[in-house]
Amino acid sequence: MAKGGQRRSNGARDGARGSDRGGDRGRGGRARGARETLSAQVDGGHAELVPDPDRAHGWSLLLDGAPQSYVDLDDPSHLGFEYQRRLGHVIDLVAPPGRPLHVLHLGGGAFSLARYVAATRPRSTQQVVERDTALAAWVRTALPLERGWRIRVRGGDAREGLGRLPVRWADLVIADVFTGASTPAHLTSTEFLHEVRRVLRPDGLYAANIADGPGGDGGGTARGRGRRPLEHLRSQVATVREVFTSAALVADPAVLRGKRFGNAVLVAADRELPVAELTRRSAGDPHPGRVESGGTLDGFAGGAVPVTDATAKPSPVPPEGTFG
Repeated sequence: MAKGGQRRSNGARDGARGSDRGGDRGRGGRARGARETLSAQVDGGHAELVPDPDRAHGWSLLLDGAPQSYVDLDDPSHLGFEYQRRLGHVIDLVAPPGRPLHVLHLGGGAFSLARYVAATRPRSTQQVVERDTALAAWVRTALPLERGWRIRVRGGDAREGLGRLPVRWADLVIADVFTGASTPAHLTSTEFLHEVRRVLRPDGLYAANIADGPGGDGGGTARGRGRRPLEHLRSQVATVREVFTSAALVADPAVLRGKRFGNAVLVAADRELPVAELTRRSAGDPHPGRVESGGTLDGFAGGAVPVTDATAKPSPVPPEGTFG
């Protein structure tokens, strides 16, 4: 979910700008034929599906006004957010092109990445764990998953869902979980990552969407006051390096410098990562990303200490005005 103020790519516009906002008139309808905003009250707040005026069947999912996911029903391989494109690169590089994968998605949103896997790697087997069951059901009605896609959606807590999977089940685990505006604390620790590692095959990859930015007041909350720039992201790098042998970080250079709040994709594995190709692809994106790995990633972490269940905290909330 794009809780970090993600910019849109390839013509997908921010929020509801340029759309025909139809309020609740579209409630419960399928999005393919409608071109007005659909809305519903879900467990996590007020959800909206806003049509993209530039793509005939493109939709943005917003929750309480914050962008979450982007879906093009006609082209599931189109990823509209920066962080989605970077996770798409990871999906492309985890195995040879076209090879079916076993993928676990922690956090569902509009199932953008599950759709991408199904479109680019047919016959893949996927599980999605989404705590907001009302949101998942509403999205599946409005933006249906294609018949024949092997995508199973389960309700419940992400860590509990992870714990139910067998050893070495997954080629790829993607963590993109936000409750409100933050990633829950229990999904940021070494104990959580050891569970991820248990579920991954020996050559599997872990990828997480992490939101962070400048320090200061952390969006005006007591939790964020006095926080150093990128403190959460640096601690997550240290935590991943504690559990896995290889790691890489991809983000907008301004985010990596702590100049703005945004999303970063953290990738880890117990094998060599395809850093050169990930760097090439990220540099070619509409909003180019920078990749940190090896010694530069150690320097970025700056002596941060790995997080445990006992010390874990939720990720920082976006500052006021992040979403315009």
